[in-house]
Amino acid sequence: MSNLSNEQSNLENSLEINVEIIKKILGNPADLIIRESSIGIIENKFVMIYLKGIVNEDQVNNNILRILELNKKEPKTSMFDTVYEEMIALTEIKKSKNINQIIKALLEGDTAVLLNECNQAILLGTSGGEFRSIEEPQSESVIRGSRSGFVESLKFNLALIRREVKDPNLRINTMKIGKQSNQNIAICHIEGRAKPEIVDEVVRRLKTMEIDFAPDSGFIEQWIEDSNLSPFPQILDTERPDRVAYNLTKGKICIIVEGSPFALLMPITIGDSLKSIEDYNQRWLISTLLRLLRFVSFYMTLFLPALYVALVSYHPELIPTQLLFTIASSRESVPFPSLIEALIIALFYEILQEAGTRLPSKIGQTIGIVGGIVIGEIAVQAGIVTPLMVIAISLTAISAFTLPNYSLSIGLRVIRFGAIFAATMLGLYGIILVFIMIHIHLANLKSIGIPYSAPFAPNYLWDLKNVIIRAPITTLVKRQPQPFLEPDEDKEQKNNGGKGKP
Repeated sequence: MSNLSNEQSNLENSLEINVEIIKKILGNPADLIIRESSIGIIENKFVMIYLKGIVNEDQVNNNILRILELNKKEPKTSMFDTVYEEMIALTEIKKSKNINQIIKALLEGDTAVLLNECNQAILLGTSGGEFRSIEEPQSESVIRGSRSGFVESLKFNLALIRREVKDPNLRINTMKIGKQSNQNIAICHIEGRAKPEIVDEVVRRLKTMEIDFAPDSGFIEQWIEDSNLSPFPQILDTERPDRVAYNLTKGKICIIVEGSPFALLMPITIGDSLKSIEDYNQRWLISTLLRLLRFVSFYMTLFLPALYVALVSYHPELIPTQLLFTIASSRESVPFPSLIEALIIALFYEILQEAGTRLPSKIGQTIGIVGGIVIGEIAVQAGIVTPLMVIAISLTAISAFTLPNYSLSIGLRVIRFGAIFAATMLGLYGIILVFIMIHIHLANLKSIGIPYSAPFAPNYLWDLKNVIIRAPITTLVKRQPQPFLEPDEDKEQKNNGGKGKP
């Protein structure tokens, strides 16, 4: 693409020269297909150009090449107009003289048709090729719910959202990012649900990106989030179309990146990271219990090892007497202080989790479970750690897995080490200090300008019934706008002359 600035901007009348220009700009790669033929009985020479692997070759052969070669019509006007208006029956068709536009279209999977003695090209939307089939999301499996997940094709992902949200107010805007990659991204929102100023802010942040290539949506997430130094994710990633659809109806904005199966949802709150789309498919008592378990797991992941260190090192009087004797006897053979003991076993489990992630799924699960049991047992028998420390770290690891959002759980695992050090220095006072610091940070954190700790701070009582608990569906469907996400319906009614939303 860098050669374009030095090349002629428009096509010539010579077919051979035009083909050579395109070959030179693209470097005549192995996947560049140039097919010469003639149009039916007219025998007017034409060339069809495309890049193999990113086009639907059946469509190219049957709807373009075959149609032109078997044509029996005599041109009533110019040959170019006849081909463009009458011969090719494709929905995505346009024409261009500009070489830059033609090259960009080829790189996106279009097919270019060039005619002899014509300085225009016909560009046909034939993007396709081989894609991974729609499968169940690996990172967000559910017992009851949809089994379809996003794939690496932007076109397919947008179609999945359209199937879920059949609303004429659904707006899908596309733009390109990456100076070299020219990747397509889509920004989706429902007009009348999402705040226009938030949509504008998201677009503004995307336009400030000066990158060559985005390997995944996570790259974009880090670029546009409010605080990329925070361990808490301020943008929610998901593989599930049903989760995207639900959040779009709640006023959120979705970004989908070509080549990534993970969509980005924004703005979010801390409560969104602790919710699962399956919560709405279960009875409210069950869903409420599961949400309460996640909140408990949230704090167990953060503070359970630190609590053990603080009690053993500073506050043994708070431990029941019988349990204290058990801990004291088990620590007689351990040569390390509780801090080193906690760090050793915690690092062992972190290494196991990372190894299990990188290995094939079935092998990784086996290593994660068996390896944890074996290493814990050997460490206890060798007198390196106490059994209670192994239990504390194991419960912490399991608690992290109960959180629906992987980005949140891995962030908490990092903070956990800070809590252990604070407990080593100050005991329970250190844990309380870390607790206060975390919540001050959450209160100051924002997601696309929206308070991350809402509806706790600022407090919106109406929305609390869908955060810590999940109220019965009959109360949730009585829709009330979220002040921090959606437009104020009362103001809209005044602006519309007393007419509410349809």
